[in-house]
Amino acid sequence: MVDIFRAEGIDIEVDVFRRTELNARRILHSRIEEGSKGTEPALWSQYFTTLFTDCGVREERIAAVGERVRREHRSDHLWTFSLPHTPEVMRRLTEGGYRLGVISNADGRMEGALEVAGIREHVEFVIDSEVVGVEKPDSRIFEAGCAALDLTPEACVYVGDLYPVDYVGARAAGLQAVLLDPLGLHTEWADTVADLGELPKLLAGRS
Repeated sequence: MVDIFRAEGIDIEVDVFRRTELNARRILHSRIEEGSKGTEPALWSQYFTTLFTDCGVREERIAAVGERVRREHRSDHLWTFSLPHTPEVMRRLTEGGYRLGVISNADGRMEGALEVAGIREHVEFVIDSEVVGVEKPDSRIFEAGCAALDLTPEACVYVGDLYPVDYVGARAAGLQAVLLDPLGLHTEWADTVADLGELPKLLAGRS
């Protein structure tokens, strides 16, 4: 994304982009809380428009930049960034006796995206909504994850970053849940971590 902005003549650093993206995500969360599912094209269009504008893209260039982002995503999945400590956190979890899998609302390419991110080896299965034909928060996709582990929902913990889609969806399916909430938006009514690195300690405090 930063490379695309720089090609537009916008000199933006990666850390500034990350902070700006969090603000756009805050707006995304608010729209979902107002009743959106979190998968509507119009919702994501608003997310990207906010992100582009706050990063300095001129109004008359938003459509062109959006089209370039779509082309880049079609040819090389954009959602492949993994924080450097993510593999270590996943290794600590597996060494602690946890079994890991991925359930994602995606476009059929999630398994490949995890490979690119360098974390596919740490999970036993990948359930991609485009492949299985059902998406979160539908209980059936969470139940499929439990079945892949041959565990009851009560024995599983789902970790996600969208409150209505991930946290509420998992809880409705009978799973325990933890919300990845770097903005601290939901700490009053959900079990949250601000960073994935906090997860092993949180889980260690549970029965």
